[in-house]
Amino acid sequence: MKYPTLIFDLDGTLTDSGLGILRCAQYALAHFGIHVDDLDVLRPFVGPPLEDSFIDFYGFTPEQADEAVRVYRERYFTTGVYENEVYPGTQESLAELQRRGYRIGIGSSKNEPMVREVLRYFSLAQYFDFVAARDEAGVRHTKADVLRHALRTEGITDPGQALMIGDRFYDVEGAHEVGMPAVGILWGGYATRQEMVDCRAEYIVDTWEELLALL
Repeated sequence: MKYPTLIFDLDGTLTDSGLGILRCAQYALAHFGIHVDDLDVLRPFVGPPLEDSFIDFYGFTPEQADEAVRVYRERYFTTGVYENEVYPGTQESLAELQRRGYRIGIGSSKNEPMVREVLRYFSLAQYFDFVAARDEAGVRHTKADVLRHALRTEGITDPGQALMIGDRFYDVEGAHEVGMPAVGILWGGYATRQEMVDCRAEYIVDTWEELLALL
């Protein structure tokens, strides 16, 4: 077992949370008088920390970004979190990895209470030994911050023995920043193969079956 610990991203990797994220981003932007009718325009919001998306894509100040996140969460906590579905094969594959003896965790830039709610709602919590996610104070902001936290709290002294599995370049770059290798998955449809090549993912897979064969 080359990688005894597997750390999965959540959004776009285990569940297709795009609709909820896009509608909540649309809702938050409308609060600032920015009306976006085509949700596809907002697809880059799936993956990175929300504040960064509002700043990078719409030129918000840090203060405006904080307000936008507050408004976003008004809708997300009550509605958006459930506008979501588990990708086919996810539960069966996680069960197989658990059967093989892997230690399995979540490494997400999503707010930790919402990660746990998604896992509860879709009956996925049983497959995970730990959850590392963004904290309420925003200290764990980037994917690298989240992964450092996971390595520290799980007592993993050799990052090379943990494998990050995610669907965007943020996941791969965050893993590399802390010394972890990464798998870029393409079944979510939020990244292209070229994106994963460009960010130098150690492995790239199209399906759960390919991931299971790799491991």
